[in-house]
Amino acid sequence: MSGNNPYSGSYGSQMSATATYGGAPATVSPSPAAVVPATSGPLISDTTTATFTRDVLEASRGLPVLVDFWAPWCGPCKQLTPIIEKVVTEAGGRVKLVKMNIDDHPSIAGQLGIQSIPAVVAFVDGRPADGFMGAVPESQIRAFIEKIAGPMIDDQAAEIEAALAEAKQLLDAGDLQNAGGIFASVLQVEPESLPARAGLAEVMIASDALDQAREILSELSDEQKADPQVSALLKRLDQIDEARKLGDPKALEAALLADPDDHAARLNLAKIRNVEGDRQTAAEHLLTIMRRDRAFDDDGARRALVAFFEVWGPADPATLSARRKMSAILFS
Repeated sequence: MSGNNPYSGSYGSQMSATATYGGAPATVSPSPAAVVPATSGPLISDTTTATFTRDVLEASRGLPVLVDFWAPWCGPCKQLTPIIEKVVTEAGGRVKLVKMNIDDHPSIAGQLGIQSIPAVVAFVDGRPADGFMGAVPESQIRAFIEKIAGPMIDDQAAEIEAALAEAKQLLDAGDLQNAGGIFASVLQVEPESLPARAGLAEVMIASDALDQAREILSELSDEQKADPQVSALLKRLDQIDEARKLGDPKALEAALLADPDDHAARLNLAKIRNVEGDRQTAAEHLLTIMRRDRAFDDDGARRALVAFFEVWGPADPATLSARRKMSAILFS
């Protein structure tokens, strides 16, 4: 360190939280909830003795203000400046940084009892709350800001979560265009978002764009395909493919009118009604087979119903209703 430094001393030491400026010692330990972010003005600026009250004391009543006391001849100051500016910028408005050249404006540093530079003092509610001295590493600056302003909230993650919830509501309401648009937008921001990819595939299925749905899901790893939501969609696609090969539902209905014990026709009709979205009717057809002939197709009706449950989900009203009725048949 230069011998011309009038504030010579040790580096990297923690400052006392009882520094004073224009009044009694402050022993402020602000909680994150007490700090209100979002005030006007730049996040990083310079100040003078004349503007210190406005730039620091008054500004710190809105959110914490870090004051970086430095001098042009100070090597460690030059090391600290780009690091602290980077961290403050990434903090996203939770704190401000104000820099003060002590060669031009020595009085405030003297009143605060600063003995070494660089020195950073955090002001909260118009009072010095905490600080540190020296060109400390980036991780220590981050920890200091979290201590003063509270931990950083991942706003992007919260926005993505809210967007996915909105898209799901739109999908459930049948607004496929807007739901698909939101899912696609989330994927642009977060390409690895499994809920967004699954949601977009579900929109494609609902739009009868089955090839596109399969393409969206085919890019996933085996582990991702094992996710319950994705697995259910893949099974749903298989059920749709199977149902399209089972014949004309009107012909199957006619076959049942002629012979209510035509279990093969009833089983096929149940699979068709399922992919059409008529879950109650699909389940009733299978339950009817179970009541009349449990042995049909090697207990095929029960197996088909369980496969429906896997796609519908355990909390779906159709699942809950059919499962109760199935249990009554199995254990009667």
